[in-house]
Amino acid sequence: MSLKIIPFLAELTKNNNKEWFDNHREQYDVARKELVAFATELVEKLGLTNPWVSVLNPSKCVYRINRDIRFSKDKTPYKKALNIFIAPGGRSSGNAGYYLHIEPLNSYMGGGIFGPSPEVLRAIRQEIYFNSEKFIEILNEPVFKETFGEMMDERLIRPPKGFPADFKHIELLKYKHFAISHPFDLEDISRDEILPQLLPLFEAERSFIDFLNEAITNSE
Repeated sequence: MSLKIIPFLAELTKNNNKEWFDNHREQYDVARKELVAFATELVEKLGLTNPWVSVLNPSKCVYRINRDIRFSKDKTPYKKALNIFIAPGGRSSGNAGYYLHIEPLNSYMGGGIFGPSPEVLRAIRQEIYFNSEKFIEILNEPVFKETFGEMMDERLIRPPKGFPADFKHIELLKYKHFAISHPFDLEDISRDEILPQLLPLFEAERSFIDFLNEAITNSE
């Protein structure tokens, strides 16, 4: 049996308005319940190798479907994707974590940290500055490299303030996000096949996640 989330999101994308959503609330509730159940399974399995995961409330790892439209030109009220983010302290903690993006024909998994606060961003850059060889080793690990390739490539033009411009690995310090992704086709696999295929991919990024969270913890 395939995920019920996908067909619901496909219909929502074509009918992104409150009236349609209210008339299909029962279908959303089924999709939401399935999403939380899936997050529960992920927390259980990832908790076997990540002790901090096992204490999380799975429902706190799932994002709301409502969009914040206060400062956006796009006034559609609902997201066209559902997301799970498993991080120490939950999805809103500001920590690095494991990410699953569920969207018709555009699903992917990955992780790290996107849009960190200035304090967190500086902490990560400082950790890389003092432990660059360790970080580079993680990025170049064969399974990691093959699965995720390069980090999300949005960088500063100039070196960040407080770091020497002649630092050997200055390009690593220019990143604005420390995030990775890998496409994951949810359309053509059954519900029972998802976890066995997904878990090894998450395992491949564990050292990356641990490095980033260690940087954040060391700065506190």
